[in-house]
Amino acid sequence: MGKFSAWLAVLMVIAVAVTAVEASKSKHKACDKGWECSGSIYCCNETISEYFVVYQFENLFSKRNAPVAHAVGFWDYQSFIIAASVYEPLGFGTAGDKQTKMKEVAAFLGHVGSKTSCGYGVATGGPFAWGLCYNHEMSPSQDYCDPNYLYPCTEGVQYYGRGALPVYWNYNYGLIGEALKVDLLNHPEYLEQNATLAFQVAIWRWMTPMKKKQPSAHDVFVGNWKPTKNDTLSKRLPGFGLTMNILYGDLICGQGYIDPMNNIISHYQYYLDLMGIGRQFSGDNLDCAEQVVFNPSYKPATS
Repeated sequence: MGKFSAWLAVLMVIAVAVTAVEASKSKHKACDKGWECSGSIYCCNETISEYFVVYQFENLFSKRNAPVAHAVGFWDYQSFIIAASVYEPLGFGTAGDKQTKMKEVAAFLGHVGSKTSCGYGVATGGPFAWGLCYNHEMSPSQDYCDPNYLYPCTEGVQYYGRGALPVYWNYNYGLIGEALKVDLLNHPEYLEQNATLAFQVAIWRWMTPMKKKQPSAHDVFVGNWKPTKNDTLSKRLPGFGLTMNILYGDLICGQGYIDPMNNIISHYQYYLDLMGIGRQFSGDNLDCAEQVVFNPSYKPATS
């Protein structure tokens, strides 16, 4: 309990810092919803816990604690809400009308569910009921250590996939850890030991552009971004499809209607149905099959 309280205190410090920046940018009134959202105009809207409650989280991830799951007891609603509270003042799940807010939560969790699922076609409850089955990569084929002078590998540490949106490679652990002021380069295992941190890292990835002058997944989903002529020619248009382009690049996008892309879309639509929105409101530009990616893959050296 002491470690959890300390980690919550760290999150609250981060939340105060980001909300102060947000408030300084806006001349509009700021609202205070207590610990979950304060100091931002976005906090004048419903917070996530006001429209997305425990039973809905349980419905979306109904098989995560089944005996055959690999992270039984790890993931829970409280961890998600505490992590989300850092970013709600910046618009995560709090931007736009109620449907937009709910769709963003469904979209984000659709990515999470797909990337942490152990479901398959004939699995009990269906293939999309098994999100949050994992909290780390099983039987990694390599240690994901790349010679990188900014974020050099720590001896004896492996940088395989961990978390709600799995993080791979030393340079990604180093970059994210630096942004969140957590020593993930030396301790990547934190992402499979602390569900709140694992969710926070995933939301940070959703809210943060990969590069300057590029949008975040959040921005393209809630309508904060307008495509340039070059984006339009590259078939990069606002919608769920572009969130995949930003998060995964050519691992998923620009390769036609491949199964990994379709699986992410199917999780998103399944969650829309369970949340009472309906897949008919999935939005335009749902896939990224023909998109030119923002950032072509970097091919790290392997031993």
